[in-house]
Amino acid sequence: MKTKIINFFKLIFPSTYTELAVFLFFMTCYGILGSYIALHYRIIFDSRIPWDAYFSFDNKSILMTGGSFERHPLSYYFFNWVREFSLFISGGKMDANFRLTLAWLSNIIISLNIVQVFKYLKNIICLPLWLSGLIILFFGVFSTNIILSFTPENFTYTLFLLSLYNYYSAIKLRKEEKTPAIALSLAGITIGGLTITNFVKVFIPLLFEKNLFRDWKKFGNAVFRITVAVICFVLLYLNRIDFKYQNIFSKTNQQYEKFSNVESMPTWDMILSFFFGGNILFPGFIISDKHNMKGFDFKGLYMDLYSSPFPYFFIAILLVLIIWSYFKNFKNKWVQVIAISFFVDIVIHCVMRFGLHTSSIYGGHFVFVYPLLLGWLFYAYRSSPKIMSVLTLTVISLFVYLLANNLFRMAEFFWFMETYYQ
Repeated sequence: MKTKIINFFKLIFPSTYTELAVFLFFMTCYGILGSYIALHYRIIFDSRIPWDAYFSFDNKSILMTGGSFERHPLSYYFFNWVREFSLFISGGKMDANFRLTLAWLSNIIISLNIVQVFKYLKNIICLPLWLSGLIILFFGVFSTNIILSFTPENFTYTLFLLSLYNYYSAIKLRKEEKTPAIALSLAGITIGGLTITNFVKVFIPLLFEKNLFRDWKKFGNAVFRITVAVICFVLLYLNRIDFKYQNIFSKTNQQYEKFSNVESMPTWDMILSFFFGGNILFPGFIISDKHNMKGFDFKGLYMDLYSSPFPYFFIAILLVLIIWSYFKNFKNKWVQVIAISFFVDIVIHCVMRFGLHTSSIYGGHFVFVYPLLLGWLFYAYRSSPKIMSVLTLTVISLFVYLLANNLFRMAEFFWFMETYYQ
């Protein structure tokens, strides 16, 4: 038992000096950003603003209620702990100290998410340290990581949990071990409990367990483990809504109708600018007049479509690298796990169009896919110095452009806070 506990903490937290250095570096960078925003502006949490202060995040709604039960079935319990801990630190007041605590909780979680991706690159793909560092720096300035590093939202914690579970399942696949029913149930409850559409992703690694479809005993065992996880999740979900399961279907239909029928922008542009782009490379912003339906007016900030060819070119190059990696490593089971997980989100947002007009915020469900697939692409060409050099130069160029663009857009974000959220 002691060994399992130690291994559990080694899995979640930095376990080497290099991993600790990565964690401290990003925690410092994100911490400075989040601390300044929390202490000088009220945008992280304002009790009068339930949603849409920036980029459609629902900070107050999530913190106070956990969000809508049909999309976030068990987040109510989790965010009760987050809220009460933050109130304890702030002495029961929802003031600057309250916002600061929320920002630092987000900062720590996103920094741990970066560590999980770094561990995967280093321990599963076995990339050299300098290359893992380059990919991590690139990943670290994604718009999703920057924004979630101070945002108390479901996406913040979901991103970490998905990164953690992908690393954990990759270890199990490498050792040719089964994912235990307890671990599978815990992953389903936490990942699916925060956002229900991610529940299916928990079971994807099981498809690649050794001889699963050749040995009926192993297949039966996998079915048993899945059944246990599903039963645990369903019972907790039904208990959350007092077993009024009819509400699930009616609310889900309402949400789908509300978030999938936006015709004001071309679908292809929303897919590129928001789903594939906005969670990595900030586009321009739009300021909107909002109200809380209780007499309080405020300003909201939204992402716009890209307005120049350079961002589209950036996203196109990155997508080419990702697709290249997938086909080059097509027989790689770890790559298939990552790709299938990403495909789930593509179907939900791009095919079914759910939340496509705000799909940039859903990056918390899949942005970790990009650095991992980039890592596998480098791995595939580890014996080809020329291609390695070209790939390295390409990623460095993308990183420089990404950093410059996102710093510029964050300056605009600070102007927005300075003007409307002091």
